[in-house]
Amino acid sequence: MADVFSFTCSNIQETERLAEALSLVAKKGDVFALFGTLGVGKSVFARAFIQNLTNAKEVPSPTFTLVQTYEADDFDIYHFDLYRLKDAEEIWELNMEEALFGAVCLIEWPEKMGAYLPSNAFKISISSNPDGARVFQIETTDPQKIERLKKIHLHTGI
Repeated sequence: MADVFSFTCSNIQETERLAEALSLVAKKGDVFALFGTLGVGKSVFARAFIQNLTNAKEVPSPTFTLVQTYEADDFDIYHFDLYRLKDAEEIWELNMEEALFGAVCLIEWPEKMGAYLPSNAFKISISSNPDGARVFQIETTDPQKIERLKKIHLHTGI
């Protein structure tokens, strides 16, 4: 059974603070699957996550390159944007297998992976509410990841 944690971010700074908090509990092998429509904040979230763990000044959306990699202290970070994929099998051409097991992955448009999305991923659904705030629903079935999310929920103030 999955646990779902909800965070409402009223502005970009709160979205960045949530991403930074999640980055601090990330471990090698974690997958953060970012679901949401165009313009909802997936890239803003990924950029803040990556910049909090690396000295990357520029973190472009990998819309055209499909993947960007970054070196953090304890692991590499792979930032995937799968929007342009036509078939789930294309993920293997992006070095996805190595990334899923040996790094931390941030995946925009993870639904393009189909059944290849790891079942123990942090599934982050981002939506907008009527006043423009972003609602982050973070779901996982892994007991250790649930414990990490409980800490985030207590410390972000979001």
